[in-house]
Amino acid sequence: MMQQPAQTGTGTEVLELSTFYMGAALCSIDILKIQEINKLLDWTPVPQAEQYVRGILNLRGQIVTVIDLGYKLGLPPMVLSNKSRNIVVNSMDEQIGLLVERLSDVVQVNPDEVERPPANIGVLQGNFFKGVFKTKDHLVGVLDVEAVLKD
Repeated sequence: MMQQPAQTGTGTEVLELSTFYMGAALCSIDILKIQEINKLLDWTPVPQAEQYVRGILNLRGQIVTVIDLGYKLGLPPMVLSNKSRNIVVNSMDEQIGLLVERLSDVVQVNPDEVERPPANIGVLQGNFFKGVFKTKDHLVGVLDVEAVLKD
């Protein structure tokens, strides 16, 4: 069953975004793109893979490629902790685990609150983001999953 975008009382569509930290940066992904979020950090390394590929894991019979999202965004390779999570997305009929440092909240944002991304968001590469929005305390980048997963 496909989930429809949330509606406000005025009939306007609202984006629901799962937020997470990469270093000090707060980023987000549209929850409609997320298949699941898990703690599976026991993957098998892949020889000669790109440096951002941490490995592969078996998720209920499906092979999931796990990538270090921080590394892909221009940060140093991520150090795993008990707060690290895999955000599993489906891209071009392939399941990809985006390894993130820690989860934050699910937020609702009106699409007109999302602005064009700057060239960089803190130390992150701006070309991997669809846009940004402001909360009381943060500038939050909206991740463009397809841009991140392009070679």
